Amino acid sequence: MPISTFHPHWQPARRPGPVLVGYSGGMDSSVLLHLLAQDAQLRQQGLRAVHIHHGLHPQADAWADHCRQVCAGWDIPLLVLSVQVERDSPLGLEGAARQARHAAFAQVLAADEILALAHHADDQAETLLLRLLRGAGVEGLAAMRPWRRYAHGWLWRPLLGLPRACLADYALQHGLRWVHDPDNTNLAFDRAYLRHQVMPQLRQRWPQAASQMARSAALCAEACDLLDPDDADALATAQRAPDLLHVPTLLAMPAGRRARVLRRWIHHVGLPPLPARGIACCETTLFNASPDARACFDWQGARLQRWRDLLHAGWQRPPLPPDWQTEWDGRTPLRLPTGDTLHLTGAAAFEHPLRVHARRGGERIWLPGRRHSHSLKHALQEANIPPWLRVRMPLLSDGECLLAAGDRLLAEPLATWLAAHGARLNWSLLT
Repeated sequence: MPISTFHPHWQPARRPGPVLVGYSGGMDSSVLLHLLAQDAQLRQQGLRAVHIHHGLHPQADAWADHCRQVCAGWDIPLLVLSVQVERDSPLGLEGAARQARHAAFAQVLAADEILALAHHADDQAETLLLRLLRGAGVEGLAAMRPWRRYAHGWLWRPLLGLPRACLADYALQHGLRWVHDPDNTNLAFDRAYLRHQVMPQLRQRWPQAASQMARSAALCAEACDLLDPDDADALATAQRAPDLLHVPTLLAMPAGRRARVLRRWIHHVGLPPLPARGIACCETTLFNASPDARACFDWQGARLQRWRDLLHAGWQRPPLPPDWQTEWDGRTPLRLPTGDTLHLTGAAAFEHPLRVHARRGGERIWLPGRRHSHSLKHALQEANIPPWLRVRMPLLSDGECLLAAGDRLLAEPLATWLAAHGARLNWSLLT
Protein backbone atom coordinates (compact mmCIF):
# COMPACT_ATOMS: atom_id res chain seq x y z
CA MET A 1 0.00 0.00 0.00
CA PRO A 2 1.66 3.29 -1.06
CA ILE A 3 2.28 5.88 1.60
CA SER A 4 0.33 8.50 -0.38
CA THR A 5 -2.80 6.51 0.45
CA PHE A 6 -2.13 7.11 4.12
CA HIS A 7 -1.68 10.84 4.32
CA PRO A 8 -4.45 12.59 2.42
CA HIS A 9 -4.24 15.44 4.92
CA TRP A 10 -0.66 16.39 4.08
CA GLN A 11 -0.65 19.99 2.90
CA PRO A 12 1.99 20.42 0.18
CA ALA A 13 1.57 24.22 0.30
CA ARG A 14 3.34 24.11 3.65
CA ARG A 15 7.03 23.41 3.57
CA PRO A 16 7.39 19.99 5.22
CA GLY A 17 9.88 19.79 8.05
CA PRO A 18 11.49 16.88 9.87
CA VAL A 19 9.05 14.35 11.33
CA LEU A 20 9.04 12.98 14.89
CA VAL A 21 6.87 9.87 15.22
CA GLY A 22 5.13 9.12 18.51
CA TYR A 23 5.92 5.41 18.77
CA SER A 24 4.26 3.40 21.55
CA GLY A 25 5.19 0.04 20.06
CA GLY A 26 1.52 -0.85 19.49
CA MET A 27 0.04 -1.83 16.15
CA ASP A 28 -1.16 1.61 15.10
CA SER A 29 2.10 3.46 15.70
CA SER A 30 4.08 0.52 14.26
CA VAL A 31 2.14 0.87 11.00
CA LEU A 32 2.70 4.62 10.94
CA LEU A 33 6.43 4.34 11.61
CA HIS A 34 6.85 1.62 8.98
CA LEU A 35 4.98 3.71 6.41
CA LEU A 36 6.96 6.85 7.03
CA ALA A 37 10.22 4.88 7.02
CA GLN A 38 9.53 3.98 3.38
CA ASP A 39 9.63 7.65 2.37
CA ALA A 40 13.18 8.60 1.34
CA GLN A 41 12.46 12.32 1.51
CA LEU A 42 11.21 12.11 5.10
CA ARG A 43 14.31 10.13 6.06
CA GLN A 44 16.53 12.71 4.43
CA GLN A 45 14.77 15.50 6.33
CA GLY A 46 15.46 13.82 9.67
CA LEU A 47 12.82 11.22 10.47
CA ARG A 48 13.05 10.07 14.11
CA ALA A 49 10.84 8.46 16.75
CA VAL A 50 10.02 9.02 20.43
CA HIS A 51 8.72 6.44 22.89
CA ILE A 52 7.09 7.64 26.12
CA HIS A 53 7.78 5.32 29.06
CA HIS A 54 4.85 5.88 31.45
CA GLY A 55 6.01 3.29 33.98
CA LEU A 56 2.42 2.22 34.64
CA HIS A 57 2.69 -1.43 33.60
CA PRO A 58 5.12 -4.22 34.62
CA GLN A 59 5.99 -4.72 30.94
CA ALA A 60 6.83 -1.04 30.34
CA ASP A 61 10.59 -1.70 30.23
CA ALA A 62 10.09 -4.57 27.79
CA TRP A 63 7.96 -2.32 25.55
CA ALA A 64 10.73 0.28 25.48
CA ASP A 65 13.27 -2.43 24.57
CA HIS A 66 10.99 -3.63 21.76
CA CYS A 67 10.84 -0.11 20.35
CA ARG A 68 14.63 0.17 20.50
CA GLN A 69 15.05 -3.10 18.62
CA VAL A 70 12.54 -2.16 15.90
CA CYS A 71 14.02 1.30 15.37
CA ALA A 72 17.53 -0.11 15.26
CA GLY A 73 16.41 -2.61 12.61
CA TRP A 74 14.79 0.14 10.53
CA ASP A 75 17.69 2.56 11.09
CA ILE A 76 15.50 5.20 12.74
CA PRO A 77 16.84 7.25 15.68
CA LEU A 78 14.74 6.68 18.81
CA LEU A 79 14.41 8.79 21.93
CA VAL A 80 12.96 7.04 25.01
CA LEU A 81 11.50 9.43 27.59
CA SER A 82 10.35 8.41 31.07
CA VAL A 83 7.50 10.45 32.57
CA GLN A 84 5.87 10.63 35.97
CA VAL A 85 2.10 10.07 35.86
CA GLU A 86 0.02 11.45 38.73
CA ARG A 87 -2.00 8.39 39.71
CA ASP A 88 -4.56 10.29 41.79
CA SER A 89 -4.98 13.13 39.30
CA PRO A 90 -8.48 14.66 38.97
CA LEU A 91 -8.10 13.92 35.26
CA GLY A 92 -8.11 10.18 35.97
CA LEU A 93 -5.28 7.82 35.09
CA GLU A 94 -5.99 7.99 31.35
CA GLY A 95 -6.10 11.77 31.40
CA ALA A 96 -3.01 12.11 33.58
CA ALA A 97 -1.03 9.76 31.31
CA ARG A 98 -2.14 11.72 28.24
CA GLN A 99 -1.16 15.00 29.90
CA ALA A 100 2.29 13.67 30.84
CA ARG A 101 2.78 12.23 27.35
CA HIS A 102 1.94 15.45 25.57
CA ALA A 103 4.13 17.48 27.92
CA ALA A 104 7.02 15.20 26.96
CA PHE A 105 6.21 15.49 23.25
CA ALA A 106 6.12 19.29 23.50
CA GLN A 107 9.44 19.31 25.34
CA VAL A 108 11.36 17.42 22.65
CA LEU A 109 9.62 18.75 19.52
CA ALA A 110 12.03 21.05 17.71
CA ALA A 111 11.00 24.30 16.04
CA ASP A 112 8.90 23.56 12.92
CA GLU A 113 9.28 19.81 13.49
CA ILE A 114 6.17 17.70 12.86
CA LEU A 115 4.89 15.31 15.51
CA ALA A 116 3.17 12.41 13.71
CA LEU A 117 0.63 10.39 15.70
CA ALA A 118 -1.18 7.23 14.60
CA HIS A 119 -4.80 8.10 15.40
CA HIS A 120 -7.22 6.64 12.87
CA ALA A 121 -10.93 6.85 11.99
CA ASP A 122 -12.02 4.48 14.78
CA ASP A 123 -10.12 6.62 17.31
CA GLN A 124 -11.89 9.65 15.90
CA ALA A 125 -15.30 8.01 16.34
CA GLU A 126 -14.49 7.06 19.94
CA THR A 127 -13.32 10.60 20.69
CA LEU A 128 -16.51 12.05 19.23
CA LEU A 129 -18.66 9.70 21.35
CA LEU A 130 -16.72 10.51 24.52
CA ARG A 131 -17.16 14.21 23.95
CA LEU A 132 -20.85 13.83 23.14
CA LEU A 133 -21.30 12.01 26.44
CA ARG A 134 -19.52 14.86 28.22
CA GLY A 135 -21.80 17.48 26.68
CA ALA A 136 -19.14 19.09 24.50
CA GLY A 137 -19.86 22.00 22.18
CA VAL A 138 -18.98 22.21 18.51
CA GLU A 139 -15.26 22.62 19.31
CA GLY A 140 -15.23 19.38 21.26
CA LEU A 141 -17.25 17.58 18.59
CA ALA A 142 -14.67 18.60 16.01
CA ALA A 143 -12.61 15.95 17.85
CA MET A 144 -9.07 15.45 16.52
CA ARG A 145 -7.68 17.58 13.72
CA PRO A 146 -5.47 16.00 11.04
CA TRP A 147 -3.10 18.96 11.11
CA ARG A 148 -2.59 21.81 13.57
CA ARG A 149 -0.03 23.92 15.35
CA TYR A 150 1.51 22.15 18.33
CA ALA A 151 4.16 23.39 20.80
CA HIS A 152 7.04 24.76 18.67
CA GLY A 153 6.01 22.85 15.57
CA TRP A 154 3.07 20.93 14.13
CA LEU A 155 0.88 17.93 14.95
CA TRP A 156 0.05 15.61 12.06
CA ARG A 157 -2.35 12.66 12.05
CA PRO A 158 -1.93 11.14 8.58
CA LEU A 159 -4.02 8.01 9.30
CA LEU A 160 -7.10 9.82 10.56
CA GLY A 161 -9.19 8.92 7.51
CA LEU A 162 -8.48 5.19 7.70
CA PRO A 163 -10.28 2.53 9.78
CA ARG A 164 -8.40 0.35 12.24
CA ALA A 165 -9.08 -2.71 10.04
CA CYS A 166 -7.05 -1.15 7.23
CA LEU A 167 -4.08 -0.72 9.55
CA ALA A 168 -4.42 -4.31 10.78
CA ASP A 169 -4.34 -5.60 7.20
CA TYR A 170 -1.22 -3.57 6.47
CA ALA A 171 0.52 -4.79 9.64
CA LEU A 172 -0.15 -8.44 8.78
CA GLN A 173 0.80 -7.99 5.12
CA HIS A 174 4.20 -6.57 6.09
CA GLY A 175 4.86 -8.94 9.00
CA LEU A 176 5.10 -6.17 11.58
CA ARG A 177 5.63 -6.99 15.24
CA TRP A 178 4.01 -4.95 17.98
CA VAL A 179 3.36 -4.96 21.73
CA HIS A 180 -0.04 -5.46 23.35
CA ASP A 181 -1.08 -3.12 26.17
CA PRO A 182 -3.70 -4.93 28.33
CA ASP A 183 -5.19 -1.55 29.31
CA ASN A 184 -6.51 -1.30 25.77
CA THR A 185 -9.01 -4.03 26.68
CA ASN A 186 -9.61 -2.93 30.28
CA LEU A 187 -13.28 -1.99 30.35
CA ALA A 188 -12.72 0.17 33.42
CA PHE A 189 -11.35 2.79 31.02
CA ASP A 190 -13.95 4.76 29.08
CA ARG A 191 -12.26 4.50 25.70
CA ALA A 192 -11.75 0.74 26.01
CA TYR A 193 -15.41 0.34 26.99
CA LEU A 194 -16.54 2.24 23.91
CA ARG A 195 -14.14 0.31 21.68
CA HIS A 196 -15.09 -3.19 22.83
CA GLN A 197 -18.69 -2.82 24.01
CA VAL A 198 -20.36 0.12 22.29
CA MET A 199 -18.76 0.39 18.85
CA PRO A 200 -19.29 -3.29 17.89
CA GLN A 201 -23.00 -2.90 18.64
CA LEU A 202 -23.20 0.27 16.57
CA ARG A 203 -21.39 -1.34 13.63
CA GLN A 204 -23.69 -4.31 13.76
CA ARG A 205 -26.69 -2.04 13.12
CA TRP A 206 -24.87 0.71 11.16
CA PRO A 207 -21.75 -0.71 9.44
CA GLN A 208 -20.51 2.76 8.45
CA ALA A 209 -20.90 4.22 11.95
CA ALA A 210 -17.23 5.05 12.50
CA SER A 211 -16.73 6.72 9.12
CA GLN A 212 -19.96 8.71 9.48
CA MET A 213 -18.91 9.88 12.94
CA ALA A 214 -15.57 10.95 11.53
CA ARG A 215 -17.44 12.89 8.84
CA SER A 216 -19.53 14.63 11.49
CA ALA A 217 -16.36 15.58 13.35
CA ALA A 218 -14.93 17.03 10.12
CA LEU A 219 -18.09 19.10 9.58
CA CYS A 220 -17.88 20.41 13.15
CA ALA A 221 -14.27 21.34 12.48
CA GLU A 222 -15.35 23.32 9.40
CA ALA A 223 -17.93 25.17 11.49
CA CYS A 224 -15.30 25.96 14.11
CA ASP A 225 -12.95 27.34 11.47
CA LEU A 226 -15.67 29.71 10.24
CA LEU A 227 -16.40 30.96 13.78
CA ASP A 228 -12.77 31.10 14.86
CA PRO A 229 -11.77 34.65 13.74
CA ASP A 230 -14.72 36.32 15.50
CA ASP A 231 -14.13 34.21 18.62
CA ALA A 232 -10.49 35.30 18.71
CA ASP A 233 -11.46 38.97 18.42
CA ALA A 234 -14.06 38.63 21.18
CA LEU A 235 -11.59 36.92 23.50
CA ALA A 236 -8.96 39.60 22.89
CA THR A 237 -11.54 42.26 23.80
CA ALA A 238 -12.41 40.60 27.13
CA GLN A 239 -8.96 39.42 28.18
CA ARG A 240 -7.05 41.43 30.78
CA ALA A 241 -4.27 38.86 31.35
CA PRO A 242 -3.77 35.29 30.12
CA ASP A 243 -5.81 33.95 33.07
CA LEU A 244 -8.22 36.87 33.53
CA LEU A 245 -11.39 37.96 31.69
CA HIS A 246 -13.35 41.18 32.19
CA VAL A 247 -16.88 40.19 33.22
CA PRO A 248 -18.72 43.33 31.98
CA THR A 249 -17.17 42.85 28.53
CA LEU A 250 -18.31 39.24 28.51
CA LEU A 251 -21.84 40.22 29.53
CA ALA A 252 -22.06 42.60 26.57
CA MET A 253 -21.73 39.62 24.20
CA PRO A 254 -24.57 37.35 23.05
CA ALA A 255 -24.83 34.26 25.24
CA GLY A 256 -23.74 31.93 22.44
CA ARG A 257 -20.60 33.97 21.71
CA ARG A 258 -19.86 34.25 25.43
CA ALA A 259 -19.90 30.46 25.81
CA ARG A 260 -17.55 30.04 22.85
CA VAL A 261 -15.18 32.67 24.25
CA LEU A 262 -15.13 30.92 27.63
CA ARG A 263 -14.31 27.55 26.07
CA ARG A 264 -11.60 29.07 23.87
CA TRP A 265 -10.08 30.88 26.82
CA ILE A 266 -10.02 27.75 28.99
CA HIS A 267 -8.26 25.87 26.17
CA HIS A 268 -5.63 28.61 25.84
CA VAL A 269 -5.00 28.63 29.58
CA GLY A 270 -4.25 24.89 29.31
CA LEU A 271 -7.07 23.57 31.50
CA PRO A 272 -9.38 20.60 30.83
CA PRO A 273 -12.34 21.39 28.54
CA LEU A 274 -15.00 23.39 30.36
CA PRO A 275 -18.11 21.20 30.75
CA ALA A 276 -21.60 22.42 29.89
CA ARG A 277 -22.43 22.77 33.59
CA GLY A 278 -19.46 25.16 33.88
CA ILE A 279 -20.97 27.44 31.25
CA ALA A 280 -24.31 27.22 33.07
CA CYS A 281 -22.64 28.07 36.39
CA CYS A 282 -21.05 31.15 34.84
CA GLU A 283 -24.42 32.34 33.58
CA THR A 284 -26.45 31.62 36.71
CA THR A 285 -23.90 32.21 39.48
CA LEU A 286 -20.52 33.71 38.60
CA PHE A 287 -21.78 36.49 36.34
CA ASN A 288 -24.49 37.44 38.83
CA ALA A 289 -22.35 37.26 41.96
CA SER A 290 -21.69 40.35 44.04
CA PRO A 291 -18.15 41.73 43.55
CA ASP A 292 -16.89 40.33 46.87
CA ALA A 293 -18.74 36.98 46.82
CA ARG A 294 -15.76 34.89 45.63
CA ALA A 295 -18.04 32.61 43.59
CA CYS A 296 -16.30 29.68 41.91
CA PHE A 297 -16.79 26.56 39.78
CA ASP A 298 -14.50 23.51 40.10
CA TRP A 299 -13.91 20.67 37.62
CA GLN A 300 -11.14 18.11 37.09
CA GLY A 301 -8.70 19.94 39.37
CA ALA A 302 -9.32 23.31 37.69
CA ARG A 303 -11.19 26.31 39.06
CA LEU A 304 -13.10 29.30 37.66
CA GLN A 305 -13.60 32.11 40.18
CA ARG A 306 -15.01 35.61 40.12
CA TRP A 307 -13.60 38.57 42.04
CA ARG A 308 -14.80 42.08 41.43
CA ASP A 309 -15.11 42.47 37.65
CA LEU A 310 -12.61 39.72 36.83
CA LEU A 311 -13.04 36.03 36.06
CA HIS A 312 -9.96 33.94 36.85
CA ALA A 313 -9.11 30.47 35.55
CA GLY A 314 -6.39 28.19 36.89
CA TRP A 315 -5.59 24.96 38.65
CA GLN A 316 -6.86 24.49 42.18
CA ARG A 317 -3.94 25.24 44.51
CA PRO A 318 -3.77 24.65 48.27
CA PRO A 319 -3.45 27.62 50.64
CA LEU A 320 -0.34 28.10 52.72
CA PRO A 321 -0.96 26.10 55.93
CA PRO A 322 -1.89 28.64 58.67
CA ASP A 323 0.55 27.20 61.22
CA TRP A 324 3.49 26.90 58.79
CA GLN A 325 6.67 28.93 59.29
CA THR A 326 10.39 28.63 58.70
CA GLU A 327 13.56 30.73 58.73
CA TRP A 328 15.19 31.84 55.46
CA ASP A 329 18.42 33.70 54.85
CA GLY A 330 17.92 34.16 51.09
CA ARG A 331 21.05 32.23 50.07
CA THR A 332 19.07 29.61 48.17
CA PRO A 333 15.50 29.61 46.80
CA LEU A 334 12.89 28.65 49.39
CA ARG A 335 10.33 26.08 48.25
CA LEU A 336 6.98 26.69 49.94
CA PRO A 337 4.39 24.01 50.88
CA THR A 338 2.17 25.35 48.07
CA GLY A 339 4.82 24.56 45.45
CA ASP A 340 5.58 28.28 45.02
CA THR A 341 9.13 29.57 45.51
CA LEU A 342 10.77 32.61 47.10
CA HIS A 343 14.01 33.90 45.56
CA LEU A 344 16.40 36.65 46.57
CA THR A 345 18.33 37.94 43.55
CA GLY A 346 21.10 40.52 43.36
CA ALA A 347 22.35 39.94 46.91
CA ALA A 348 24.12 37.01 48.56
CA ALA A 349 21.81 36.86 51.57
CA PHE A 350 19.85 38.90 54.09
CA GLU A 351 21.84 40.37 56.98
CA HIS A 352 20.23 37.75 59.22
CA PRO A 353 17.57 35.06 58.69
CA LEU A 354 13.98 36.21 58.37
CA ARG A 355 10.86 34.35 59.44
CA VAL A 356 8.64 33.20 56.57
CA HIS A 357 5.10 32.30 57.58
CA ALA A 358 1.43 32.25 56.61
CA ARG A 359 -1.12 34.98 57.31
CA ARG A 360 -2.88 34.62 60.63
CA GLY A 361 -4.94 37.80 60.68
CA GLY A 362 -4.38 41.19 62.29
CA GLU A 363 -1.02 41.88 60.61
CA ARG A 364 0.01 45.46 59.86
CA ILE A 365 2.56 46.71 57.33
CA TRP A 366 4.42 50.02 56.99
CA LEU A 367 4.50 50.76 53.27
CA PRO A 368 7.10 53.08 51.68
CA GLY A 369 6.09 56.74 51.68
CA ARG A 370 3.37 56.26 54.30
CA ARG A 371 3.29 58.01 57.67
CA HIS A 372 1.88 55.09 59.60
CA SER A 373 1.23 51.38 59.29
CA HIS A 374 -1.83 49.90 57.62
CA SER A 375 -3.85 46.74 58.09
CA LEU A 376 -2.38 44.11 55.78
CA LYS A 377 -5.90 43.03 54.83
CA HIS A 378 -6.76 46.55 53.65
CA ALA A 379 -3.39 46.98 51.95
CA LEU A 380 -3.91 43.80 49.94
CA GLN A 381 -7.39 44.94 48.92
CA GLU A 382 -6.06 48.37 47.96
CA ALA A 383 -3.34 46.72 45.86
CA ASN A 384 -6.00 44.61 44.04
CA ILE A 385 -4.45 41.33 45.18
CA PRO A 386 -7.16 38.71 44.49
CA PRO A 387 -8.26 36.26 47.20
CA TRP A 388 -6.80 33.21 45.41
CA LEU A 389 -3.33 34.74 45.74
CA ARG A 390 -3.76 36.00 49.30
CA VAL A 391 -4.29 32.49 50.68
CA ARG A 392 -1.01 31.33 49.09
CA MET A 393 0.97 34.43 50.00
CA PRO A 394 4.03 34.01 52.27
CA LEU A 395 4.81 36.76 54.75
CA LEU A 396 8.36 37.76 55.70
CA SER A 397 8.93 39.13 59.19
CA ASP A 398 11.83 40.29 61.33
CA GLY A 399 10.70 39.71 64.88
CA GLU A 400 7.30 41.41 65.13
CA CYS A 401 7.93 43.69 62.13
CA LEU A 402 6.20 42.56 58.91
CA LEU A 403 8.59 43.15 56.00
CA ALA A 404 6.78 41.74 52.97
CA ALA A 405 3.69 39.99 51.66
CA GLY A 406 5.11 37.84 48.89
CA ASP A 407 6.74 40.23 46.46
CA ARG A 408 3.52 42.24 46.04
CA LEU A 409 3.83 44.45 49.14
CA LEU A 410 7.20 45.49 50.58
CA ALA A 411 7.49 47.33 53.90
CA GLU A 412 9.70 50.45 54.12
CA PRO A 413 12.69 48.71 55.83
CA LEU A 414 12.92 45.84 53.33
CA ALA A 415 12.28 48.07 50.30
CA THR A 416 15.11 50.37 51.43
CA TRP A 417 17.48 47.42 52.02
CA LEU A 418 16.74 45.85 48.63
CA ALA A 419 17.30 49.18 46.83
CA ALA A 420 20.59 49.75 48.64
CA HIS A 421 21.86 46.30 47.64
CA GLY A 422 20.47 46.28 44.09
CA ALA A 423 18.47 43.22 45.07
CA ARG A 424 14.98 41.90 44.38
CA LEU A 425 12.57 39.61 46.18
CA ASN A 426 10.66 37.28 43.83
CA TRP A 427 7.66 35.10 44.65
CA SER A 428 7.38 32.58 41.79
CA LEU A 429 3.97 30.95 41.54
CA LEU A 430 3.36 27.36 40.56
CA THR A 431 0.90 27.74 37.68
